[in-house]
Amino acid sequence: MAFADKLKTLPGVSHLAAIQLIDAADAVVATIENKPGQAGSLAVYNHLAQIHGAITPEAAAQGIAIYEEHSEDARLNPGKHPNIDRLIGLVERGETLRVKHVFAT
Repeated sequence: MAFADKLKTLPGVSHLAAIQLIDAADAVVATIENKPGQAGSLAVYNHLAQIHGAITPEAAAQGIAIYEEHSEDARLNPGKHPNIDRLIGLVERGETLRVKHVFAT
């Protein structure tokens, strides 16, 4: 199934302005906004957070599978797909990021 088709199966994110990803030191390490070019990643990360409560290594592995058609390109071209790079790093390091939802007003 293509990534665009997988996105259609995930919960909607129209109620979100963004998601903030927070590390163990309580620092916001990334913000994924609800805007063109990021809305798909927002949907993926939101879905993972809903299922796992955070972006755990297990959640990250599931996210890499959702991004499947782009994951190999991300591995071959670090920096080209930062939201996939982040998931790969979480799996490799065994780290977890907390998620803070920023709701649209």
